Parts: sequence; C-alpha cells; structure tokens
Amino acid sequence: MNQGKIWTVVNPAIGLPLLLGSVAITALLVHLAVLTHTTWFPAYMQGGLKKAAAIEHVVG
Repeated sequence: MNQGKIWTVVNPAIGLPLLLGSVAITALLVHLAVLTHTTWFPAYMQGGLKKAAAIEHVVG
C-alpha cells in the first residue's frame, strides 16, 4: 500500500470511520441526484414504461 504511512498521522479509529462515512454519504448523494434530476430512473424503478407509452414517448 503506497499510502500506508497516513496511519502514522491519522489514528485509524478516527480515519477509517470518516473515510467509510464519506464514501457512503457520497454514494447516497449521487443516488439522490439521479433520482431527482432524471425522468428515466424513477420510471425504471417502477417497472418501466408500458409498451404503448414507450412507443408514444419515442414517436411523440
């Protein structure tokens, strides 16, 4: 590990929870942004568009 010396500066009992917590919060924020700023993702989570609605969406 090329960054192994970081644990001589930062205590692992503090650094690891901060690192993992920041990764989890970032992932949740990205998912929230996708849910709130796209129209296709909520439709995908609800099972997608019906065939007739999908054709109308593409054509219209």
